[in-house]
Amino acid sequence: MNSILRAIVFLLVLTRALLGSEAKSISSVFPSASVFTTATNDTTSNITVDETRNRFPEILKDAKLLMSEVIISDFNKDTLEVAFLLSKIFELLIEADQIGEMNLEDKEEFGRFNRTFTDLYTHNLVTVQNINAPVMAEKVWADISEAIEIEMGETKFTVVEDRDGHIPLVRNKQVDQYINYFQTKGRKQFQIWLDRYVKYKDLILPILKEHEMPEEFMYLAMIESGLNPKAYSKAKASGMWQFIYSTGKTYGLNRDWYRDERRDPVKATHAACKYLKDLYTLFDNWYLTLAAYNCGEGRVLRASKLHQTYDFWQMHSLPRETRNYIPYFLSAAIIARTPDAYGFKVPKNIKPFRYETITLEKSADIAVLARVAGLKPNVLREYNPELRQSATPTEAGYQLKLPVESKEGFIAAWNAIPEEERFAPQFVVHRVRYGESLWTISKKYNVSIHDLAAVNKIRNRNKVRVGQKLNVPLKGGRVWGNGDNGGPPGYSKRVYRVKRGDTLGQIAENFGTRASKIRRWNNLKYGSHLIHVGQKLVIWVK
Repeated sequence: MNSILRAIVFLLVLTRALLGSEAKSISSVFPSASVFTTATNDTTSNITVDETRNRFPEILKDAKLLMSEVIISDFNKDTLEVAFLLSKIFELLIEADQIGEMNLEDKEEFGRFNRTFTDLYTHNLVTVQNINAPVMAEKVWADISEAIEIEMGETKFTVVEDRDGHIPLVRNKQVDQYINYFQTKGRKQFQIWLDRYVKYKDLILPILKEHEMPEEFMYLAMIESGLNPKAYSKAKASGMWQFIYSTGKTYGLNRDWYRDERRDPVKATHAACKYLKDLYTLFDNWYLTLAAYNCGEGRVLRASKLHQTYDFWQMHSLPRETRNYIPYFLSAAIIARTPDAYGFKVPKNIKPFRYETITLEKSADIAVLARVAGLKPNVLREYNPELRQSATPTEAGYQLKLPVESKEGFIAAWNAIPEEERFAPQFVVHRVRYGESLWTISKKYNVSIHDLAAVNKIRNRNKVRVGQKLNVPLKGGRVWGNGDNGGPPGYSKRVYRVKRGDTLGQIAENFGTRASKIRRWNNLKYGSHLIHVGQKLVIWVK
């Protein structure tokens, strides 16, 4: 009973933090529900009246509701639901980042939400410990940086390794504190990081060597993201190397509707090498390069000028997070270098991330690609973590990654299926009619209103004009039924090519429908069972 009461109190406190001044009237457990309703209704009415409001409040509102569901799911110990809801919140935060500059009011609101959300997933979610969450590396960093305060002072350390072309590995009191943390409280997560190290080392180390960078930089990706390509932070950094959008764009990592190349382990590693090389050219010191990667070159330059030194350990004015950062990196590098000496086991049953690529000339459905490759869709997504949608990009030349030794079989199977099954249109053009809104259009095509606004670069979701043409994204490349295209709502369009020996009855049974419906969808006369080999039939499947 006490645990239930604590959960209710925590939910009330979080509600007050989320809603700010609108939640000040909370005085007991049950009236809080009415506060939530009032706040929601007020927000809705504001959106209806004030047509100049942008999309940030709507995104924030959806994120708050999802966070409330996260708390409830965590209380019920529904691990999978928590993971799913967290991923949805991260997608909303990425979308907010994609829109552009926020006004002052939006910045303050998003700041409050980010602080509350970060505190929630780093300290209060029980189920996060049991999932491969995209925030786990940041959670470990938050726990450890709060527990340990680095005291900068006279440089005293023991050299573990110092070779030409490598980052010097040293131990001192601060580094030992982090090593002790990973051997105790952080043991479980560090073992997961070691597993990923085995998986990705054959991919990352050759790229580091190609750019003539120290191999120890792989441990930088380890502490930044836990070597998780889909990691996301409260600072809106994404991917294995935790690039923010602007820095990623500077070093050639593009982001659009279909993909976010910050999550591509190959392209992001090349970009990280270029960025680190530029920082090293500026500082000529590996520790200051790492510090600048964490807090920016401007802060490190100011600290160096203030203290008149290039010795990282003497720069007292650096932010606390950065003062912790180098010992954190060194501890991870020292343990990963000889894990057995610190009680860790290097797994031998982890398959290395090795792949082959094929070039796609058109957009293709992930489900179709996975079926042709003989893989599950989530496995194909794991090999192509940069994909954000259920299909590959529309422009020609996309390099799809496949597991090794599967390319030849994939090409043979791909060439064997009909052209219309390989590729599918990813958009349908909709002309806005009188009385329609973005909301009604999104419901008509069964797509997210956020997706619809993002694809058409609509900042104010309440302003669409009659006659305006909108590109409607289709889930997985499928055309969904509506009153205009003759398909029933909730059904997706399939095109079937008649084979030798087929009958309407057999085709209808295979697709779970009736022969009479197939006749109606294809304007075949009633009573006529005559179909011919090669004929294309439109079939709507629920």
